[in-house]
Amino acid sequence: MDLRHLTASPAPGLVNLVVEIPAGSRNKYEYNAQAGVMALDRVLHSSVRYPFDYGFVPNTLAEDGAPLDAMVIMEEPTFAGCLIRARPIGILDMVDCGAHDGKLLCVPEAGFRHKDIRSIRQIAPNQLEEVAEFFRTYKNLEGRVTEIAGWLDVEAVPELLERCIAAARGL
Repeated sequence: MDLRHLTASPAPGLVNLVVEIPAGSRNKYEYNAQAGVMALDRVLHSSVRYPFDYGFVPNTLAEDGAPLDAMVIMEEPTFAGCLIRARPIGILDMVDCGAHDGKLLCVPEAGFRHKDIRSIRQIAPNQLEEVAEFFRTYKNLEGRVTEIAGWLDVEAVPELLERCIAAARGL
């Protein structure tokens, strides 16, 4: 699976998202670019499970030195390696071990259930808190110092995305 030629943003307001971890999983897979496959990185310590399909936007570079993290709200979990055209609707703003580690929250472009969702304000607050609590809990159990600054709405997405695309290009 060679992702070098896959654009981060195929159209304005959309991203290509590669799923690493399906919703409901405790297995943490990560894309191994050298081998071109998904690899099992670790199994989460606790009984918490990923609340949404979780992965990254290819050909981006976030401040933590990895591709920009992204989650997508799906009706059913997909699979590690699945490519989803997704619409970012907000950012979970957090700091992980001293590095800014914002995570896009997206809805899939395909399908009808999410076609009118354009903002995190359209997502139930308790669902957003569940996502934040998941990251607090699992990172804490791994002994990592994490600060959840809160949720940023869709207006914050373009700046973060453009910055991560430029960083990957070495600009």
